Amino acid sequence: MSSAATHVSVLLSEAIDALNIRPDGCYVDGTFGRGGHSRAVLERLGPKGRLVAFDRDPVAIAAGAELKDPRFLLIHAPFSEMAQSLDAAGIGQVDGILLDLGVSSPQLDEAERGMSFRFDAPLDMRMDTSRGETVAQWLARAEVGEITEVVKDYGEERFAYAVAKAIVAARAGGAVATTGQLAALVEKAVRTREPGQHPATRTFQALRIFINAELEELSVVLPQCMDRLVTGGRLVVISFHSLEDRIVKRFMRDASVPPALPRGMPVREADRPAPKLRLASKAVKAGEAEVRANPRARSAVMRVAERTEA
Repeated sequence: MSSAATHVSVLLSEAIDALNIRPDGCYVDGTFGRGGHSRAVLERLGPKGRLVAFDRDPVAIAAGAELKDPRFLLIHAPFSEMAQSLDAAGIGQVDGILLDLGVSSPQLDEAERGMSFRFDAPLDMRMDTSRGETVAQWLARAEVGEITEVVKDYGEERFAYAVAKAIVAARAGGAVATTGQLAALVEKAVRTREPGQHPATRTFQALRIFINAELEELSVVLPQCMDRLVTGGRLVVISFHSLEDRIVKRFMRDASVPPALPRGMPVREADRPAPKLRLASKAVKAGEAEVRANPRARSAVMRVAERTEA
């Protein structure tokens, strides 16, 4: 997310209300970004409250260093490492956890991050630029089948095979090293496009999700969140992509029904094991006014679940 002065957090008031914040509670912001949600949480906390935030982007961590508050702890780590990081900080159970998924506005707007085809820049796309492989490095070695699978599965691109073939063929003339090169290749390979959408949109999205293991990170953190919440604690997740939302929806749904029992076992209804979560609300989407003011909010879906006594 961009600086607090320019970035507008999506579903900000709805998310903070959904956390049901207690002034003396302990909360986690799994995706600090530029701190929009974190600042809103701190405004509702009292002197004894505490907020722990995570981000794997070094630029976000640097921005968070400006937030001087004794109640606040910012950790440079992916949220998949939440449990071990909280243990290291001496924190056990927490009263609420917020995850604002996907890419942040600054990551798209800063050309050097290589996440957008609006700029011609090095093809990076890593959220944590201090570690891991860039998209350019992966494309330099990946086979047609691998690229096809990524673009199809993570981007839901109908022309994934044509895109993959174009990328591999282009390598014969040199590495596909910039966003401009990749966008031009995809534009020629994608024969039809959605109205108003650049033909490279789905491919760029797919490669970003893949190189950052975004769906895997989400699948790993959700059980950790559930286990860390106190009874009555809230898990609030904002998704911007159908693949993310599907994972969140299924996790909350499965955790909100009683565990399956062996077939034929006679058990009274009152004795059935209770589910670990209960759904706290229906899915929430941004209103018309917010979408007009911030088009990125159009695809946002917020889901909320509450920890039970189970």
